[in-house]
Amino acid sequence: MKITEFGLDVFSLAGRNAIVTGGNTGLGQAFSLALAQAGANLFVPSLTPEDGTTRALIEGVGRRMEFMEADLTMSGMPERVINECVARLGSVDILVNSAGICLLDEVADFDRDKWDPMVAVNLTAAFELSHHASKHMRRQGHGKIINIASLFSFLGGQWSPAYAATKAGIVGFTKAYCDELGQYNIQVNAIAPGYFATAITETTRSNPEADQRITQHIPADRWGDPADLMGATVFLASPASNYVNGHVLVVDGGYLVR
Repeated sequence: MKITEFGLDVFSLAGRNAIVTGGNTGLGQAFSLALAQAGANLFVPSLTPEDGTTRALIEGVGRRMEFMEADLTMSGMPERVINECVARLGSVDILVNSAGICLLDEVADFDRDKWDPMVAVNLTAAFELSHHASKHMRRQGHGKIINIASLFSFLGGQWSPAYAATKAGIVGFTKAYCDELGQYNIQVNAIAPGYFATAITETTRSNPEADQRITQHIPADRWGDPADLMGATVFLASPASNYVNGHVLVVDGGYLVR
């Protein structure tokens, strides 16, 4: 593309089909709606049953949504998810590895019962989905894989060594896949969200002391809103980022600089 050919249509996802794991709740819902508003159809596999909310949002902007209740840690399930998306929508052009869990405990009590399921969901499922999706993307000659990292990809992760380890692993995995798949016109990047106002963080935000401790560390002086992630999602999923590969885009209101 020449600079004289550049236009806002490079952000369009018209005709593309996207998988967003865990895309019917929390930040995953924002990722799903962002892609739909840019023109993509959605395939949403999730352990959480569908309540119709995300479907209404996606169909409200004229896009199609397919839902699949799926435990991504089950043997063979990631491959089945990819194949189901291709069967129902015709292709898998974008994969957003959004599903994740965070179990908390002190180091002395954080054992394999907490470590293993977090590795399975946060890291292994993302690997298996990307492994199978990349086969389809190579055949079609293009693809976008967006992994969801975290501030704790770079920080210590007090009370959850497994969360910090898996999110650091996601960054390494992103760079490794980029290195091999770039030659096939497949871009592999990550988004690292900061502190966002979702149902999961409601308890922390309702505690004045905890809320102040976090907010005073954010130059933007507020928690992130899920909508703050939508532009980054569309950018990394669209042709506008075709020469962006192996990058971790931090969306944190400036938390890491303070």
